[in-house]
Amino acid sequence: MKALQIIKYGEIKDSLSINEVKKPTLKPNDILVEVKAASLNPIDYKMVEGKLKEMISLNLPSTIGFDVSGVVVDKSADVNNFEIGDEVYSRVPQEQMGTVAEFVSIKSNLVAKKPSNISFEEAAGLPLAGLTAIQALDRVGIKENDRILIHAGSGGVGSFAIQYAKAKGAIVYTTTSSKNVDWVKALGADRVIDYKTEDYKEVAQNLDIVFDTLGDDYTFDAFKIIKEGGKVTTIVGPPDEETAKQMGMKEYKLSEKLARLIKEKDAIYKLTWMQPNAEQLKTISKMVENGDIQPIIDLIYPLEDGVDAYLYLATGKAKGKVIISMS
Repeated sequence: MKALQIIKYGEIKDSLSINEVKKPTLKPNDILVEVKAASLNPIDYKMVEGKLKEMISLNLPSTIGFDVSGVVVDKSADVNNFEIGDEVYSRVPQEQMGTVAEFVSIKSNLVAKKPSNISFEEAAGLPLAGLTAIQALDRVGIKENDRILIHAGSGGVGSFAIQYAKAKGAIVYTTTSSKNVDWVKALGADRVIDYKTEDYKEVAQNLDIVFDTLGDDYTFDAFKIIKEGGKVTTIVGPPDEETAKQMGMKEYKLSEKLARLIKEKDAIYKLTWMQPNAEQLKTISKMVENGDIQPIIDLIYPLEDGVDAYLYLATGKAKGKVIISMS
């Protein structure tokens, strides 16, 4: 079968190649999925560039990709929650990474039936972005009437988070560039901040929650705009001590700067390192079928143009998700 593989660490254009590889074999609790579409995510090209070598160890060449939608074509004898022909989607675990391929084997307890009212391409764009947003927002207990700032509202995670927060009844502020203001507003944001012409720190103040999807100074500046007792939830900032322990960082301590900011605002600070979760995928399916969540796709590429797809994703200009279609 054909697969898009990382062949070495370095520049995207030099480090990815479409190769002929063996079809996956089934292990206990696995299903074999014929891939119809795969979604690309920033974590993918950061792995290509070698930026995650210390956290994610790869035996190169290694097939790329974590998001998938497709059809069940085989299953191990102990799988009873899926049947041949089921249309499914998943964010695969690290040990089964490799969704930009014609087939992928996945632990059945990490798979859900895809929303019935959308295409395979739309479904493939939901798992990683959707699970990331849900886990990050639920971890700080988002609820009705919470005032929240979601950074980078036009991105994959941001565009899902806006819709999820609105479904929870929150009052949503978000940042984006001038060309995307109207588009992001249509997702349901109550106040869209054009970061090219406005300072978000002056517009969004006294917030209950900041969802930090950008990191660096944005993580620390979040404490300037939350209220006393507010919450900062991040997917790119430094770990909180609880998450650090879960990640195996036994001797980790918060930096003095971050600890001071948390104390000054009596704030809650959490880093979310997203985990595959079939029950949350089922929640996403229901929300899509009910019309609360709309999948957002920017561009769809065929497998043979997979390298170009990653080069485009790495520009940071995508509105929503970039998809590789196998059909």
